[in-house]
Amino acid sequence: MKTKPSTDRNADLVWHKSSYSTNEGPECVEIAASLDTVHVRDSKNQQGPRLAFGQAEWSAFIPYAANGG
Repeated sequence: MKTKPSTDRNADLVWHKSSYSTNEGPECVEIAASLDTVHVRDSKNQQGPRLAFGQAEWSAFIPYAANGG
């Protein structure tokens, strides 16, 4: 998966949109990683709700998502 940065008003987080996400489809997810948290948001609603995961939870989720959940 390739990612590309997205602009955000919060300069402390650098958001990346999955190359699998398009502007036409419903699966538009962006992530931003800090030292101990991975943040997730809908790229079409950047000011909307966000999820935050610890590194252990995120590491457990990646293989699940990669296999189609």
